[in-house]
Amino acid sequence: MVKFIQLNETCYYFSAPVNIGYVHHGDEGLLIDAGIDDSVMRKVLRQLEEKNLPITHLFITHAHADHYGGASYLQERHMVKTMAPVFEAAILENPALEPLYLFGGNVPLKELRNKFLEGKPITVAEKVEEGIYSFGSFELHTYDLSGHSYHQLGLVVDTILYAGDSYFGKEQLHKHKIPYIVDAALTVETLEKIQTIDCTGAVPGHGEFEQEFIPTVKANLDYHHEVLDWTYETVCQYETGISHEQIIAKMCESYEVHAPTLAQWLLFRTAATAYVIGLIKAHKLHHTIRDYKWIFQKSD
Repeated sequence: MVKFIQLNETCYYFSAPVNIGYVHHGDEGLLIDAGIDDSVMRKVLRQLEEKNLPITHLFITHAHADHYGGASYLQERHMVKTMAPVFEAAILENPALEPLYLFGGNVPLKELRNKFLEGKPITVAEKVEEGIYSFGSFELHTYDLSGHSYHQLGLVVDTILYAGDSYFGKEQLHKHKIPYIVDAALTVETLEKIQTIDCTGAVPGHGEFEQEFIPTVKANLDYHHEVLDWTYETVCQYETGISHEQIIAKMCESYEVHAPTLAQWLLFRTAATAYVIGLIKAHKLHHTIRDYKWIFQKSD
């Protein structure tokens, strides 16, 4: 179900498994993210057409397929100008990079070439960093919210923060058990940063709009610290060190995640590694290669 919800005079969002933002200025309309596939975008366009609302601009917060999979369908049918973060734009224009990096740089097997990991390529007209930008009639204040992805940007427009996947609704956070992130240190830094952003409410990529969203952000912060603590305590149990594959298996087992396919396992591998990276950056763990294995140990 895709439900269209108004937040203030100009800002809206489509409440769905993956939220899509919308901002209306006269004869211009800005979409923020594009859903996972054509079917989602068709539902979005149908509702905009029924309400006689325009669509002229598109902002993609980050290059995960569930946030841009419908963008190609949109670009084929509407003259939209598209903006995206610089690094993420490289993946949006070359979507095979996502299964490629998840697969450790090897040519991805056919089972990894699916809509959940690889959307259709799109054209990005303007590639941006953190800062203030005019995008048609829209003034965007973009914020570097890396951690869930390499160069995710959230944006404040007309006082609403569209936060991408920088944090999750509480229900979604516990549902996924091991949240997908690429760097726990950056994730924690981003969650602390979000609490300082001046806005009247926030829309996460997964979850509901909240005016008072700081408690949800803090719940995310607490959850990540819990996983970091679990990771550190687990590594400390192995005086001679624990291998990369061992810590992945132990984390998945402890958090009771379901990973029967290669694609799901690769996502959890990335997330588990992100917590280890966070501890290495904090100088709590050190790593070495021993017997052809990547080994982690408690720092002296």
